[in-house]
Amino acid sequence: MNDKQRRPGTVDVSVVIPAYNEEAVIGACLDELVASMRTMEQGTYEVIVVDDGSTDRTCEVLKEKKQAMGELVVLRFDANYGQTAAFDAGLKAARGRAVVTMDADMQNDPADIPNLLEHLGRCDVVCGVRRKRRDSFVRRASSRIANSVRNWLTGEQIRDVGCSLRAFRAEAIRGLKLYDGMHRFLPTLLKLDGRTVTEVPVNHRPRKSGRTKYGIRNRLFRGLRDLFAVRWMQSRWLQYRIAERIE
Repeated sequence: MNDKQRRPGTVDVSVVIPAYNEEAVIGACLDELVASMRTMEQGTYEVIVVDDGSTDRTCEVLKEKKQAMGELVVLRFDANYGQTAAFDAGLKAARGRAVVTMDADMQNDPADIPNLLEHLGRCDVVCGVRRKRRDSFVRRASSRIANSVRNWLTGEQIRDVGCSLRAFRAEAIRGLKLYDGMHRFLPTLLKLDGRTVTEVPVNHRPRKSGRTKYGIRNRLFRGLRDLFAVRWMQSRWLQYRIAERIE
C-alpha cells in the first residue's frame, strides 16, 4: 500500500485489547504484541487498550508503557462496563484499515495475527478457532455445549464464538451498533449485513497469572438471553433486492 492510497489519520492495522485488572500481564502482553507486529510487513499500526475500570495498577502500567511505546493508545473507563463496551470503545477509536481484537491475558498468541490478516485479504471477517484449549474441563465442556446451542438456534457454523482473536476489515464494522454481550455474536451479525466470514485455527495458551475476569458471571442465563435476541434479529432483518432503478 503506497502513501498516495493512505487517508490522513489512518494506519494499516489497529489492535484492540480490553483489559480489566490485568496489571500482572498487560506489560508482557504489549511487549509480545509489539515484537510480533514489527516482524510483519503490514505497514503502520496502533495498539488500543481499553482499561475497563480496573481497580488494580493496570492503568499505571499502561501509562508507563506509553512513555516508550508511541503506537499505544489508552482509553480508561470511569467504571467497569464490561467486555462488549470495551470492545465497542476500542473499535470506534480504531483508525486502521484492518482491525484485530484480542484478550489481554496472554492466552491469545500475537504470532497468529499475520495469518489472520493474510486471510482478511479474501474475506471481511476472520475468526480464530482455539486449538488445544488451555482451560479447565468444565470451561471447555460448557463452551462446546454453548457453541452447539448457538449454532443450532442461529443456523450458523461458527465453531468458537468465545475466541476474541479476530480480524476485520474496517468498513465491515464501521457504524456497527453493539449491545451488552453481543461481541460474541459479531460474526453472525456481520453475516446478516452481507459480510463474508471465515475461521482459522489459532494457538491458545495457559493463563500466566490471575483468573478470568470476563464471562464467568451468569454465563448461562445471560448467554441464552443474548442468543434469543440475536435469533429475533435474524428473523426480523430487512432483506430486499432492487430490481430496477430509473432516474
